[in-house]
Amino acid sequence: MAHLLGAEGISITFGTRTVLDNITLGIDAGDRIGIVGRNGDGKSTLMRILAKSTTPDDGRVTWRGGTTVGFLDQQDILDHSATLAEVVLGGMAEHEWAADPRMRDVASGLLGGISWDAPVGSLSGGQRRRAALAKLLMSDAEVIMLDEPTNHLDVEGVAWLANHLKTRWKPTEGAFLVVTHDRWFLDEVCSTTWEVHDGTVDSFDGGYAAYTLTRAERDRAAAVAEQKRQQLVKKELAWLRRGAPARTSKPKFRIDAANALIDDVPAHRDEVQLKKMATARLGKDVLDLENLSYRISEEDTAEGKVEQPVLFDDVTFRLGPGERVGVVGVNGAGKSTLLRLLDDRIQPQSGRVKRGKTVRTAVLTQEVTELREREHMRVLEVMTEEKSTFEVGGKELSGAQLLETLGFSRSRQWTPVRDLSGGERRRLQLLKLMTGEPNVLMLDEPTNDLDTDTLAAMEDLLDGWPGTLVVVSHDRYLLERVTDHQVALLGDGKIRALPGGVEQYLRIRSGQEPAPSVDGRTYRGQSSSAAAATSHAPANTGAPQSAPAEPSTAEPASSGDSAYSEAQKRQARKDMQRVEKQMEKLSAQQTELHDQMAAASESVDLEKLGTLQERLSSIDAELAEAEEAWLEASEIAES
Repeated sequence: MAHLLGAEGISITFGTRTVLDNITLGIDAGDRIGIVGRNGDGKSTLMRILAKSTTPDDGRVTWRGGTTVGFLDQQDILDHSATLAEVVLGGMAEHEWAADPRMRDVASGLLGGISWDAPVGSLSGGQRRRAALAKLLMSDAEVIMLDEPTNHLDVEGVAWLANHLKTRWKPTEGAFLVVTHDRWFLDEVCSTTWEVHDGTVDSFDGGYAAYTLTRAERDRAAAVAEQKRQQLVKKELAWLRRGAPARTSKPKFRIDAANALIDDVPAHRDEVQLKKMATARLGKDVLDLENLSYRISEEDTAEGKVEQPVLFDDVTFRLGPGERVGVVGVNGAGKSTLLRLLDDRIQPQSGRVKRGKTVRTAVLTQEVTELREREHMRVLEVMTEEKSTFEVGGKELSGAQLLETLGFSRSRQWTPVRDLSGGERRRLQLLKLMTGEPNVLMLDEPTNDLDTDTLAAMEDLLDGWPGTLVVVSHDRYLLERVTDHQVALLGDGKIRALPGGVEQYLRIRSGQEPAPSVDGRTYRGQSSSAAAATSHAPANTGAPQSAPAEPSTAEPASSGDSAYSEAQKRQARKDMQRVEKQMEKLSAQQTELHDQMAAASESVDLEKLGTLQERLSSIDAELAEAEEAWLEASEIAES
């Protein structure tokens, strides 16, 4: 493979913190590289240095002669006084760019619905971001560097961009680097992953999934080494704690060796640990939109009043206790508006929003407006402005303790909000919401500005979230992980169930499948928790009293061609329930054995440890077999 560009011995320091320390790496033709790491660890800085838009303190970056590099920064650098056509196409005539298949594809994939004559300054932030991306992709750059390109793209746009990058060059031509929190996107387009952390860059073969597995194995090996070191530390500490006369009779090198071992404690990474917050009790009635219609108010222009589209037209939408819904849809279809209606921030023109008596909602907005009004305050002041102690996992923590468990060091807690990174603001915003003890949580594009580690921690929190959850996101990995079912807003004023999830939505948008029919005007969630609440639906709304008819009409066409009979499917569901109980028992035995092994480690009982390890290996094998049996049964049950 031809070498395209490289960095040799680059280092850069901000204040007293070294972000990159003596880094050497290279990019060859055919490289498809994803960059991951925590917020503030230097992902964007590394990309800017490689793109020569930032100069390192030490080292150098070299490009092969003739190599062209295109760089999409997170900052908006477009000329707001120019038109969209002038910014994206320059002085190119329409027949010139329209004759180029790649340019046509980029225009339709990113700029559909936007007037070429529109001034850039009149576009929304998301539209300007799409324009900057389109300008870059229409160029002939041999190396493309993209910093968070999926921000402001919907699910359909993310899928289009992934396909474009996969087909843009032959396998041995071109190269790209991408910084993104979208794990599906990383898996789809990247063959190499760079992890930026603690001033270094580690390279892993494969996309995000391969990187995660490799890192887990690396962390496991490090944990084993650390456990051995801790045992040695305990022995040496016990020796050092003996009386002064005993120590003076020992050789000095032994004391020096023990002190060196105790001091050699590896620095813990600033891991974010989102833990279970207290939640207000949620009754049987949660949130119902009944016969609701909503239109954005008319807009004043030079030509007079312009009528805005109807976002919701006579819609009934019900949320039950514990229901977990993902919302996808085209831009401008009303996803954020739906959350504002559910949160009672705006009122419909007709119909009503019915709220349960015990409902306490919280919305994580895209704009981080809650913190914008507190930019002059310090992090700890924001955290403790309403109360000073918080209940987390059954324990009472102070504001400082809670912030520390979530990655804000003691010194960082005194940082003004205006000096926080985007990811740190997002983390503080989510934490502030959670401490209000809501029982209905609504997240509007929660993945923006968060690194993959923080996202994984947030997903762990949401996995155990006991309340009702509504998530609007273009991150299909997040949606499929934390929600039980998805709904679509297709821009026609209706809400449609998606039994086939995000894949079904993409098939609908590409014209491969018709949109699911809407049973009257009603959508009802299908989660098991929501089904329990179905019987509480008001009888005069026209809502069905059981699972709706619309999901059955929206089954994929291939479902009727199943190779299994209904009897086989029923047996498979029974097998799944049986195996699930077996897996629960095995998991409980695993936990018990881990506790016993920890106790045996304390007493350094090697014989007992060996016996326990044999039992654990046997249970691990049984659990693996059970998981395989469950997967086989689930394939039959869901066919």
